[in-house]
Amino acid sequence: MKLDAILWDYDGTIVNSVPKNIDITKNILSIVAPHLTGDNLPHYLRSETAYHQANHAAKNWQELYIKYYGMTEQEMLTAGSLWAEHQLANNTPVRLFNGIDDAVRGLADVPHGICSQNSSKNIYNVLADSQVEHFFKAVVGYDDVPSHSQKPSPEGGLICLEQIFDTPANKTLMYIGDHEADVQFARNLHAALGQNANVISVAAAYSGANPDSWSVKPDYVIHSPQELTNLCHSL
Repeated sequence: MKLDAILWDYDGTIVNSVPKNIDITKNILSIVAPHLTGDNLPHYLRSETAYHQANHAAKNWQELYIKYYGMTEQEMLTAGSLWAEHQLANNTPVRLFNGIDDAVRGLADVPHGICSQNSSKNIYNVLADSQVEHFFKAVVGYDDVPSHSQKPSPEGGLICLEQIFDTPANKTLMYIGDHEADVQFARNLHAALGQNANVISVAAAYSGANPDSWSVKPDYVIHSPQELTNLCHSL
């Protein structure tokens, strides 16, 4: 099976952004929900391990904020509107997972794209720092998609593919992510592209995800970036 493109989630899939995300969330809480700071800081923001538990258990970032951080719905909406601004202003270092650069280079004959709820400018900056930005033909972030059309809605994927191809029809694609919502995103993208397309979902378990517990199952699970190269060559 020939892949026409490989699409990626970003946080928890290409980079370990947990330390930065925790710091950003704390800063946003101090603005929109100061009652959830200091001694009242949510348990799931007190360590990377706890953050991973909540992040992978929540269906989406809205549920993460309300169910696991204890925000009201209005606080959640305000926090979401501040996220891109604070991502760009925050200088906490973010690094690629070990082996991601080698995997991308090893699959350089296939165009790559990113569909993320991070800021596209922030993503480009990290890719450039790691000298892999030229492998990614499209980067679609939170700020490139209407708020009501974020993942798992397929709109971000369609925008990404339109930047890579003249037409995204009849293509075989792979989408790699670390969350159950990423699998649903791949399914929704497949449905939006039509029956002549094929979207293969791959769960990245190396950042702490537990795909066995998901109600929507991926087609494949990888436990290291190195496994991706072998998987792609076997299709």
